[in-house]
Amino acid sequence: MDNESFEARLRGVPDGGVTSARGFRAAGVHAGFRKNPERLDFALIAAEHPVAAAGVFTQNRFCAAPVTVSRAHLSRAHLGGVGYGHIRALAVNSGNANAATGEDGLRVARSTCDIVSQVLACEPDEVLVASTGVIGQQLPLEPFEQGVPAAADALSPAGGAAAARAIMTTDTRPKEYAVTYVSADPAYAGAVFTVGGMCKGSGMIMPNMATMIACLTTDAPVEPACLHEALRATVDRTFNCVTVDSDTSTNDTCVLLASGEAAPEGAAPIQAGTLAASEFESALYVVCEALARAIAADGEGASRLVTVTVTGAASDAEADVAARAVANSPLVKCAIAGHDCNWGRVAAALGKSGAAFDAENVAIDIMGIPVCRGGLTVPFDEDEALRRFEAPEIFITADLGAGAGAARVWTCDLTHDYVTINGDYRT
Repeated sequence: MDNESFEARLRGVPDGGVTSARGFRAAGVHAGFRKNPERLDFALIAAEHPVAAAGVFTQNRFCAAPVTVSRAHLSRAHLGGVGYGHIRALAVNSGNANAATGEDGLRVARSTCDIVSQVLACEPDEVLVASTGVIGQQLPLEPFEQGVPAAADALSPAGGAAAARAIMTTDTRPKEYAVTYVSADPAYAGAVFTVGGMCKGSGMIMPNMATMIACLTTDAPVEPACLHEALRATVDRTFNCVTVDSDTSTNDTCVLLASGEAAPEGAAPIQAGTLAASEFESALYVVCEALARAIAADGEGASRLVTVTVTGAASDAEADVAARAVANSPLVKCAIAGHDCNWGRVAAALGKSGAAFDAENVAIDIMGIPVCRGGLTVPFDEDEALRRFEAPEIFITADLGAGAGAARVWTCDLTHDYVTINGDYRT
């Protein structure tokens, strides 16, 4: 596919989000998971009928009860395959992670699916659940009994913004994005498809699947296996390239739903390997990249979004290892918070990463300023560096001079506020 041609057909949706795609409604309500009655704490995203669905989840072995239940619902043989199938709704609560809660937690997660299925008149295994908040506290069922009917009554194509607010924990702002594009595939020529989504995430973030909680939607007619393939590939290039504090949550959940509502009459589902599938994955990448960057920019206590790019590695995998070492370094992150162009901390992080390279071949730039060449200091204007550190996004690039491997990771700086937020998290 010609990327330039596709980009010309891609448009951002003003105030777009999880309900920008046709066939989806959402709501955000206060159900009682949080004490503050003014704070939304329960989101429901629903389709009019079961739609193609795919999901990826945390790889943390201490995974939460809703992750266990949702994985099982997306792996029922009659629904599709492992990680994909057909789903009617996603229910998300904030304020309590329902993690490390044993059999009682599993019972609540399954009961939540039962409640949603009764209200929406569908099967319990057509419902996915997700939770976010404090770990190790039992999640009460009563708020679901009140919140699910209230959210169902409030479901609306305009409800995406409220849903995005309802899933927030330490986030300072909701995270939403959507795009539309005109398909050039002859089977869908002229059809206008939309991809949108919402996510939450601010701390305990270095995903090994997706992000904290994300729901993505499209009205393109993508069949479940193709949907899952596109989601896994896109997650690896976006959400899995975010780190705020190097910690992987117990609750990471990313769900992608496809209604097919914008498909031309009689059109077959989009299959992998087609132009339509390539177009869809490109649009999905744009949405997920925007959401991933929003997570890093809203890292707990963060004042700067940081993009770390490593090139010249022996392989892409080694470039990724090196980039993550820099992005996760507390010393690098503190230097950025202090507007200190201290390239030695970047070099030290690269050196400890395990990536293979010779120091005398390394080049490092910070905010476009050459600070290291051949492993040695390059004199630079400190005043100009301070000026560039005022930008909202900080760029660190390193060429290891060891091959053609490359990787990019998004992170944020480390400020006093991060300690304050996490020191007071349960209080």
